[in-house]
Amino acid sequence: MTASVTNRREFLSFLGRDMLLAGVGGTTAHEMGLVPGLASAWADGNTRLSFGSLEPLAALLAETAPDKILRVVVPLIHQGTELRQIVAAAALANARACGGEDYVGFHTFMALAPALQMSRELPSERKPLPILKVLHRNSRCLEERGGSSAGDTLTLVAATDGVKSSAVALQDAVRGRDLKAAEQVFAGLSAGSPESAWNDLLPTVHDGLDVHRTVLAHRAWDMLTLVGPEHANTLLRQSVHYCWKNEEYAAKRFAPLRELLPKLFDQHGLAGKKRGTREADDTWLESTFRALTTLAPAEAAGLVAAALAEGFSPNAITEAIALAANELVLRDEGRPPQWAQPNKPVGSVHGDSIGVHASDAANAWRYIAAASSDRNCFASLILSAYHVAMDYHESTRSVRAWSPRPTAEVLKSVTSEDPKTLLVELDGAIREKNQELVCGVVRRYCDLGHSHRPVLDLLLGYATSEDGALHAEKYYRTTTDELARSRKQHQARQLVGLARVTASEFGTPAPGYEEACGLLKVPMRDLVGRS
Repeated sequence: MTASVTNRREFLSFLGRDMLLAGVGGTTAHEMGLVPGLASAWADGNTRLSFGSLEPLAALLAETAPDKILRVVVPLIHQGTELRQIVAAAALANARACGGEDYVGFHTFMALAPALQMSRELPSERKPLPILKVLHRNSRCLEERGGSSAGDTLTLVAATDGVKSSAVALQDAVRGRDLKAAEQVFAGLSAGSPESAWNDLLPTVHDGLDVHRTVLAHRAWDMLTLVGPEHANTLLRQSVHYCWKNEEYAAKRFAPLRELLPKLFDQHGLAGKKRGTREADDTWLESTFRALTTLAPAEAAGLVAAALAEGFSPNAITEAIALAANELVLRDEGRPPQWAQPNKPVGSVHGDSIGVHASDAANAWRYIAAASSDRNCFASLILSAYHVAMDYHESTRSVRAWSPRPTAEVLKSVTSEDPKTLLVELDGAIREKNQELVCGVVRRYCDLGHSHRPVLDLLLGYATSEDGALHAEKYYRTTTDELARSRKQHQARQLVGLARVTASEFGTPAPGYEEACGLLKVPMRDLVGRS
């Protein structure tokens, strides 16, 4: 453990300063000397990132072994440390250690904010469970990569005089696979506002398409609401590292896309155009959603570029893309034998499945577009359409020939109208891992007009208790977010998709979950299926 914090009592002594930091804000805190500046760190010859008032907690979380982490954190919660504070510190510790380069590491980072959002839907005594689950995963990840002895992926990088800092310079450095240059450029970009650094980063993110590249950028930006703008460089640099590491593949795989995007901007006159406010009627939404499931990627991108030129709102476009992504969850024939793994067997649709990945990516693109400049908003929406169409059109499997769930035969077999009876049937089908039946039960439940909340409570329990192959938290958040945004006639689709993935992931309990329940003195399950 570092000298900054050696025990729980010493950590608690820092809480007053942390509360002050939260009250005065990041800029004022720097001026007051509450957050160590880069200059003093460099003067001491220390290039390790330090997170000011969050550093003691970040160090504690990073350097506590997996078999001890829950026994350290639960007393802190009981003593008043807020869950959001724990999540913020864990995110910073993860970013410093893994830097967007470690597969399990960045998946864990991306699960932290969704876990906090899940906690807000649980009874007070159970709220810590999703967060403790992810903290345990984070601790395991850091230990497996060698702990503090492995060194940090992210260290202090000072802006260098004479280095031109611009979006183009950053993109050129990453395309040139020059991490040092990219780091120096981004250090200069980060000297301005977080918003300007974010928008200068996005053209580099736009250089390739994969779910991790997209969701990591979204979650890094979203996490700033918890950690504060003074840590923007740390969180957003994860994307610089991810894109740099991914560049050799992306340059080959997405060379045509890099040429297509500027052509679409020119063809549809999008440069300098403001985002529109035109909303979509049901007919437009249905036709656009269906088109995205059949068009080639370049054609799908062109379809959205044309819609943007016609003034359709980003919300209208993202609604259609989200439906196309959800359709992949409903159609998925399941993992083929050659892709089977111990916790992802043949027929499973959880984890890195085509539908879960597509849905998480579409939801992330929605938020990236909403949080960026008009130019980056348009590019993000065009790429989002290309992304989902790519999943349909370029898969090695016959995705477009698969039929969506529930089938008519299964739906006909579910006859009950009583919501409590249907919930019991749903819980039983999940435990049997019967994906087909859970789809029929949830569709029947929704068609009868029953409240969604009891089903969500049931599925939330399993999203917390089961491992989910690194995706349970993100996908639960994706689905509930899109459910809340969907038109009434499409809401059942999202709930059916979540239920199907839940049944698929059942049977592999999350490491640390049982211990967390014991420490919190809560039963493993206190309602039907809820944890």
